[in-house]
Amino acid sequence: MKVGVVGAGWAGLSAAFRLDRAGHKVTVFDATRTPGGRARRLHSTRLDADIDNGQHILSGAYSETLSLIDELGLDRASVLFDQPLTLLSADGRFGLQAAALPAPLHLASAVMTARGLSWRDKWRLVRTMQRLHARQWTIDTGLTVLEWLKAEHQSDHIIRYFWRPVCLAALNTPIDLAGAQLLATVLRDSLGATTRASHLLIPRVDLSQLWPEHLPSSIAIHHGLAVRHVASTATHVDMCDERFDAVVIAASAPSTARLLRCLPQSAAGSQLLARIAAFEYRPIATLTLKTEHPWGLPHAMLMLDDTPERLHFGQWLFDRSVFSLDSSQPPMLCVVASDARELTKHKREDVAAAIIEQVTEQTVRFAPMPTITAYELVIEKHATFAALPDMQRPGNATPWSRIWIAGDWTDTGYPAVLEGAVRSGRSAAELIMQKHP
Repeated sequence: MKVGVVGAGWAGLSAAFRLDRAGHKVTVFDATRTPGGRARRLHSTRLDADIDNGQHILSGAYSETLSLIDELGLDRASVLFDQPLTLLSADGRFGLQAAALPAPLHLASAVMTARGLSWRDKWRLVRTMQRLHARQWTIDTGLTVLEWLKAEHQSDHIIRYFWRPVCLAALNTPIDLAGAQLLATVLRDSLGATTRASHLLIPRVDLSQLWPEHLPSSIAIHHGLAVRHVASTATHVDMCDERFDAVVIAASAPSTARLLRCLPQSAAGSQLLARIAAFEYRPIATLTLKTEHPWGLPHAMLMLDDTPERLHFGQWLFDRSVFSLDSSQPPMLCVVASDARELTKHKREDVAAAIIEQVTEQTVRFAPMPTITAYELVIEKHATFAALPDMQRPGNATPWSRIWIAGDWTDTGYPAVLEGAVRSGRSAAELIMQKHP
């Protein structure tokens, strides 16, 4: 078949790869000039360097993403910095590190040796994980994370230092709004699975180079070409002056809805568009700091204690000199702020200055932070959908027989993470091949 794919993000490229492997002729269209979608490389003139549009981490539970990297013939160690589960606060108040033990002993050991938790908090955390496992990792879909934690008698202290940062990092939604079941799914496949599944994987290379730029040359990719219209019949789909047997729309949810509105409408089509329109979105901000020389922190990533009233929005600090293999790049630090709605209300220069102050205050136990020579603040305004309870996310099939959709916002079972995007792309490709073997 001849298949068109709209969008060169992780979902679209995942679908393209699977279809190409099955022997189909695949053409990808993307409005940008760099593959990766919301996880891609960009050039910063302020830093005079290539950076990512946001600092991402993967986990050992990302089976589809890791399988794709392997199938492309890439060496995992060359593209991913692999470390056991490690959650350490920059100020030293909290620390949790998984031991090299078989599951579930690795997690139990990490909790029992954690720094900054009382024995009561440790016991309650272990019991909560045990109850989740006994319930097969299912929670009432109407509960928020905070409601679930309160029912589990988790203290305010452990919520602040463990559950809140984990929830924000995984769901990009605050605990009083985030759906507990989505967090439970993440916990099931990471902390509740094998020791390797709980590992943290930090890209050593930029996100476009991680795997999107390594797809086979048999896949035609047209960068800088935005798809404005699609027309579908029972026998084909017309798009960008070409005729396709099938099309995967793997764009953002709003862009997908715009293209679907071009098609003949029905009750089923209206229902799909209504589900897409119901999504809310949350921004993520990444402040990249160029330093005079490498800092050389003892850890690749550290937790920061955020105080928004002081504009201290940082939640995670990454020292790229610990894990990057690109010697041509200047030494850089990255500070990530999830659910950055409040941050966007302030001037960028004020935010940058306050976060630098925040990092300086919370890292006094280490060598002094090197002089900052330049910075770049990237705000991805629609980084993820808000992971709310009882969400009705669409599947990959649509009422139009030759059109499928893909993206981390479709019903992957995961929040808006990279693994969800890769899985949705593969699922869309498999549905096409089932219908048109």
